[in-house]
Amino acid sequence: MVKGLYTAYTGMLNEQHRMDVLTNNLANSDTHGFKKEGATSQAFDTVLGYKIKDISDAPYIARGIGNMNLGVKIGENYTDYSQGPFRVTGNTYDVAIAGDGFFNVEFTNKAGVKSTKYTRDGAFTVNTQGYLVTKDGDYVLDAKDNRIKVDPVRDVSIDTRGNVFQDGASIATIKITDFEDYNYLEHYGENYYQPVQGAKEKPADYSINQGYLETSNVQVVQEMVEMISVSRQYESNQRIITTIDSTLEIASKQLGKV
Repeated sequence: MVKGLYTAYTGMLNEQHRMDVLTNNLANSDTHGFKKEGATSQAFDTVLGYKIKDISDAPYIARGIGNMNLGVKIGENYTDYSQGPFRVTGNTYDVAIAGDGFFNVEFTNKAGVKSTKYTRDGAFTVNTQGYLVTKDGDYVLDAKDNRIKVDPVRDVSIDTRGNVFQDGASIATIKITDFEDYNYLEHYGENYYQPVQGAKEKPADYSINQGYLETSNVQVVQEMVEMISVSRQYESNQRIITTIDSTLEIASKQLGKV
């Protein structure tokens, strides 16, 4: 009977985790280039099967199961990298990627260490020195991993391959990088990604659209429906705990007198 308390407790933890993911998606529904996340769960019997087959601790000997937990286990988060809708802005330095790949950005952390981050947010601008930067002031890189500098007083045009033109001459090409497996990418900060060990780059199949921005691929209505479902499941687990608690109270106060 008491095991039901722990089963319902793990269910509540799992639904709370799902709710955190959903609220983060909704909070970024207006963030350019944001890719929504999802959460997975694992049933006890699945985890049990993995543990029985795990011989990493002692070869040829099945690993001990450990503490018994008949509830649900929080799985891994995943990211939906599908392309979001485009929004027309007409701004010269707003660009959107149609297809695969990411913009390359030179990022400098608080310790002054520079590294390359990747993003789908093409809401760029030009700083006082004439460099093409993100809204956070990070430099956009060209095909040679150099910063892109333009003359802000002259017209700028960007073609579908990311070539930046001024006065009919190409001055740089916006670098687009794609990866073989997006599972080797992890979130960094608000809207950046960084590769982890095992990530492999590949040529990107893309087209650049000047004067457009890729919006978030979060569908607000769908996320709201998911939130209602999560809330109801959380409440169901909560009622289970309340019911078991009432049963235990009866057992301890009334049955004990018999």
